[in-house]
Amino acid sequence: MPLVVLCGRPGSGKSRRAAELREALGGPERPAHIVTEAEGGRAALRAEVERRLSRRDVVIVDAGNELRSIRYELYCAARQAGTPRCLLHCAGGGGGPDEPPFEEPDPSCRWDRPLFMVSGEEPLPLGAIRAALFESAPPPPHRATRTQPLQSCGFLHQLDRVTQDVLAAVLAAQRSGAQPGETIRVPGVAEGLVLSRPVSVAELSRLRRQFISYTKMQPSDENLPQLASMFLQYLSRSIQ
Repeated sequence: MPLVVLCGRPGSGKSRRAAELREALGGPERPAHIVTEAEGGRAALRAEVERRLSRRDVVIVDAGNELRSIRYELYCAARQAGTPRCLLHCAGGGGGPDEPPFEEPDPSCRWDRPLFMVSGEEPLPLGAIRAALFESAPPPPHRATRTQPLQSCGFLHQLDRVTQDVLAAVLAAQRSGAQPGETIRVPGVAEGLVLSRPVSVAELSRLRRQFISYTKMQPSDENLPQLASMFLQYLSRSIQ
């Protein structure tokens, strides 16, 4: 069930690389599937990846995966399935005026590693990719299946408080007359949120529950300073 996540700007060759990977990694006893972005956006992509990860196949995600929060969700899905994964950054491309922001992978972040990068016509590092997927030990049992350490209680409390604060700021801005296209600010967070349309309390609450369910799979004090920013990125990507 190995997972290969591609990321990169538009025009960087992700679809071509995904086809190369399917040819190189798949076989009669190990089918390889390419999952692409669909009309349902981020939620539909994640759901399809999770469905495929329930089988003994190779899953290749051919999508921009521009934001750290998206890659983190896919990392959590792989951890939950107990399968190895890697990230392939297709460098280059981009330059369009309307392209989404791209957050470069950071190998110091566990959800961005093992990290491989290719550019232009450079050949894929297939040997290293195969080793990461087929020769590495499966990840240890997920924390959700074991007794949680005491400090995770503090993490979950912080997660609940931060996401509530973000939702309160978004709702307050909308009640104050914020229009689509305006930047909504959350106190203490440098990053803002630009909504393309008004969002109801019910939809925001649903997205909050989804974000919490993914984030609490891997409680870590490393993420505490980034929780509000990650949630804002999640909202920005999920509200189309």
